[in-house]
Amino acid sequence: MGILEREIAVFEGMRDLLERDHLYKWVVIYGEELCGIYDDFQDAAADATVRFGRGPYLIRQVGAPPATLPASLQFRPVNYADN
Repeated sequence: MGILEREIAVFEGMRDLLERDHLYKWVVIYGEELCGIYDDFQDAAADATVRFGRGPYLIRQVGAPPATLPASLQFRPVNYADN
């Protein structure tokens, strides 16, 4: 299981509790730990960047529907050490 997949699994495992107590807030998950709960994306991203650099880390809005991406958009992780 990759890093982001593990962080997504942590989020999914906490989903019921988060939706009960923090609906529509933004959360940062790093590794296997919930690291913060924020009122808006900008605060979550700013704190995650300061604490964890470029990541990877998961920022997700609690209770938001899953994002869908068009088929034309591809995601490919970048390993900056290879550049």
